[in-house]
Amino acid sequence: MRLPRAYSGGRTGRVLERRPGSHTARLRVDAPRRRLVVRRLVVDGYNVLHADDVYRRIAADDLDSARARLVEDVAAFCTGEWRGTVVFDGAGNPTSDGAPHRVAGVTVLFSRGGESADTVIESLARRSRDRGEGATIVTSDAATQWTVIGGDVTRMSSVEFVRAIRETGREWTEHSPAGTRKGALQERIDPDVRGVLARWARGNQAPKA
Repeated sequence: MRLPRAYSGGRTGRVLERRPGSHTARLRVDAPRRRLVVRRLVVDGYNVLHADDVYRRIAADDLDSARARLVEDVAAFCTGEWRGTVVFDGAGNPTSDGAPHRVAGVTVLFSRGGESADTVIESLARRSRDRGEGATIVTSDAATQWTVIGGDVTRMSSVEFVRAIRETGREWTEHSPAGTRKGALQERIDPDVRGVLARWARGNQAPKA
């Protein structure tokens, strides 16, 4: 089953397509269309960070920077047709209140203390199904992936999503003036984004020096 496409100002359309008999989605690059269909993209933050060597290397040195890099990459990916949400697990933090925040055009959630990110993701997927909204859940968690699918809610593995992010980076490089790159798809990580995420991860406490 093909998921809705969106016209994005003349850029090549990115299409998540579900294979017949399958509940997973894969990325296709197709010709642009003028119909804009907004879909929710829900990303299992730590699951994606653990699925990619680049994110893992950043996280090993500085987890705050790894989170910021992922949020920036999701923001760059969510152009036009996607409404991005990144969910990080805050179950082990008793001060985490689970409140949604906006940064770089993306909604960021740290699950409340005692509640897993999987629970939040499953709730968001269920809400999309109940409302008849299209959504793609990015996770490779075995239990979550079979819980979230149904209706117009599909799943994309974390590895496939990282591949899609890299493809988006190549598209921006090809369509931008020489030597320029789009936002998050550059080497520098925005220190403001990093600092904001650090405070939220610690339950709105001041980040450590």
